[in-house]
Amino acid sequence: MNAQPPADPPPQQRPDFWSGLRATTPSRIGLSRTGDAVSTRHLLEFRAAHAAARDAVHEPLDTAALTGSLRDLGLGEPVIVTSRAAGRSEYLRRPDLGRQPLDLTPLEGLPSSRDIAVVLADGLSPRALAEHAAPLLAALVAEFAGRWTLTPPVIATQARVALGDHIGAALEVGTVIVVIGERPGLSVADSLGIYLTQGPRPGRSDADRNCVSNIHPPGGLDYATAARVTAGLVAGARALGRSGVALKDTSRTIEPGARTALD
Repeated sequence: MNAQPPADPPPQQRPDFWSGLRATTPSRIGLSRTGDAVSTRHLLEFRAAHAAARDAVHEPLDTAALTGSLRDLGLGEPVIVTSRAAGRSEYLRRPDLGRQPLDLTPLEGLPSSRDIAVVLADGLSPRALAEHAAPLLAALVAEFAGRWTLTPPVIATQARVALGDHIGAALEVGTVIVVIGERPGLSVADSLGIYLTQGPRPGRSDADRNCVSNIHPPGGLDYATAARVTAGLVAGARALGRSGVALKDTSRTIEPGARTALD
């Protein structure tokens, strides 16, 4: 008798071509289908992720809780400023208002002419700032220790990155670092970005800044690595006299004799 070919395994036991790739990315790839549509499970996961992203954008920042978590860092009493955007709805519709300060008088009395000002801005994900700002700032303080002086932290609400230029100029610092909630996606809703500007003043453009993004351990960049990269950028910006497109990250190991972005 002729041997019969082995029967195909049931669908649930077949090797999944996409399983190895899914382990390397949070992106939605190789989704299972039922007829012409994705499976109910994947559809519900997508809707839940979309809802989390919307919540992250609209949830107001708890400034009292954030202020309390920053006091133990030894930088002085945090101060709070806001942009000209009157509320979350106007902030989302009018990005220009988020770049302009409503009132900078809360900064009066803060020590000026320090090396660095750190602005903690809610941005497009106040949730990210609430979850990660304090430990990230602690990592920055540890990395900067003995190298540069910092002003007390400034919390900025309804804020865009360029609001930091006004704050840095008012405090007369050489460098401003804006830690801001990044736009939520469908895989991450709590990611922070760091924007560094040397010689901050109103009118600076995005070409004058450097960015360290995707800070949200454990899935994204960890605090210590983000702080180390930022310190490298600060050192480079202060040596070069400017930040932005002329400045590259040189925080990683460089072979002896190799040229760097500052050569």
